[in-house]
Amino acid sequence: MAPMVQFANGGVTEQQNQIQAMIEKGAKVLVVGSIDGSQLGTQLATARENGAFVIAYERLITNTPDVDFKVGFDAYQVGALQGESLLAGLAARKGDGPYNIELIAGSPDDASSKDFFDGAMSILQPKLDDGSLTVPSGQITFEQVGTQGWKAENVQKRFDSLMSGFYQEIDLHGVLSPNDTLARAAMASVRAAGKDVPVLTGQDSEVESVKSIMAGEQWSTIYKDTRTLVAQTVDFVKQLQQGQTLPTNADPVNNGTIDVPVYLIPPVIVTKENAAEAYANDPNLGPLTKG
Repeated sequence: MAPMVQFANGGVTEQQNQIQAMIEKGAKVLVVGSIDGSQLGTQLATARENGAFVIAYERLITNTPDVDFKVGFDAYQVGALQGESLLAGLAARKGDGPYNIELIAGSPDDASSKDFFDGAMSILQPKLDDGSLTVPSGQITFEQVGTQGWKAENVQKRFDSLMSGFYQEIDLHGVLSPNDTLARAAMASVRAAGKDVPVLTGQDSEVESVKSIMAGEQWSTIYKDTRTLVAQTVDFVKQLQQGQTLPTNADPVNNGTIDVPVYLIPPVIVTKENAAEAYANDPNLGPLTKG
């Protein structure tokens, strides 16, 4: 029997080869967690020609009409939660404003990065407009603050320059970071400049950042329980096997070519205050919140 579902992962070239191999094996559902969602058009066109249903897993597949559905966490809400958390952390740790902040965005070739940034700026922009927040570097656009490849060394190099160029005489109070790895890179740079740790947001609940949160350093992270995402995806595959139409719970998202139906799973903001509750059922992270 031809396989009903296959998951694609790895690098871009590897994914392209995987998808082609899956098609040749007769896969009728492809679940693709793309590295670069703009580089799979040729393979997905072949998949569509062979009758496969294509699900974009977590990251949107862009610039192709040959994607049928997306399931993932709500990236815009992730950003909004990060923006709200940054404001809450500033009020809790840094006293009265106005506050000096700097912004970090994810990699421009990751379709989720702009959603994270836009969600955060929906919260932060009004505060920038009224003067409650200030960005001393003036770097406030996605293009200015994006981090190619999500590489920590790119953030640390940028922040080394920011600290020497703008923060000799003033303090950096907060940093909007889209994930934990980049938050820790910014923290290292600020510490190397001899400054107090700013309020830092994050995402992914990486072990080192959860430890940092519990130690009172990084302010927050985002918890996206991948077990929930996997379970939902598997359920969708079963529904497709039964000939059902997949449900949506949000407006379609445009991938540059078509509007893609989506099902979004809500993320959870985590600070030291609610970490034990948030990770209560996580065997790896839960123990980090005790003792």
